[in-house]
Amino acid sequence: MRNPKKGKSKASKPKAAAAAEADNLMAVDEAGPSSGVPQVWRPGIDPLADDEELDYDPTAYDCLHKFSLEWPCLSFDIVRDELGAPRSTFPHTVFMLAGTQAASARQNCLAVLKLAQLGQGRHGKKQPAKKQAADESDADEDSDSSDDGSMDDSDDEDSKEPPARLHHRLVSQPCGINRVRSCPQQPGLAALWGDSGSVRLLDVSEQLRQLAGEEEVVSKVASKAQVNPLQTHAHTTEGFAVDWSRVKAGRLATGDCRKHIHVWEPQEAGRWQVSSPYNGHSGSVEDLQWSPSEESVFASCSADRSICVFDTRERSKAMLQVQWQQQQQQQQQ
Repeated sequence: MRNPKKGKSKASKPKAAAAAEADNLMAVDEAGPSSGVPQVWRPGIDPLADDEELDYDPTAYDCLHKFSLEWPCLSFDIVRDELGAPRSTFPHTVFMLAGTQAASARQNCLAVLKLAQLGQGRHGKKQPAKKQAADESDADEDSDSSDDGSMDDSDDEDSKEPPARLHHRLVSQPCGINRVRSCPQQPGLAALWGDSGSVRLLDVSEQLRQLAGEEEVVSKVASKAQVNPLQTHAHTTEGFAVDWSRVKAGRLATGDCRKHIHVWEPQEAGRWQVSSPYNGHSGSVEDLQWSPSEESVFASCSADRSICVFDTRERSKAMLQVQWQQQQQQQQQ
């Protein structure tokens, strides 16, 4: 949305006028931008004047919060928890993993996160609906009692939400993390694709346990823990493709930028047997996805413009390969 920049403060509008303006928030003025009412801004179509600024429509989100770490992250993953599902009542709590891309290799870490007290705030349409129901209930009541505004102040006080909190534990890493994925059957088991060309499996169950029992943020700057990897496998180069099987616990597939795909089979004593490369692609493997119903089937996509479907019982070739043709691209253009 584009919105005229704020000038001098104006007197507050009546509730009815404010509601009418909110209803017209997303309206598009065909005759041109209005001087006062925010308009939908269409990139490449509508100009942006010097006295206008872009803003977002809060009703487009049910929940919106902003958190930050010391270093940017190229990948994150939601961790399964034991809080029940589905969850629709605010505030929410979410557990996550995020891998950093720091300025130097020794500064990288795996961030184990708990986002708590994720309230709705001014976003979504739940709060206006509740307020409308309350207004209708008040209309049916006797208006003999004095009303000095104290009730409204009490309601506003009750509607205030506690601030969202970011709890975190940091696990030191020797390189930047291209991708991080949490095992669905064992949420504390994480696969990390490093930019050094190695895939590392880490157990961060202890960090998740600490966060689950933590009610208040103990420190904004947590020290980095040292966690020895359960297993490490070096590809011939770095990669980004990684996925855990949702059918067979502990089964993992990883793909690198030199077309190689490896499948990790869980063994006894917390170890994995890594297969020889699967043949099928001639370019970088960009993504992998296990079948949601068959434990031996997974799909891959590559920079060679192909999608392959593999079966772990046959590594020499793909069971199915779909190649994107240049003629198809030209026809669509």
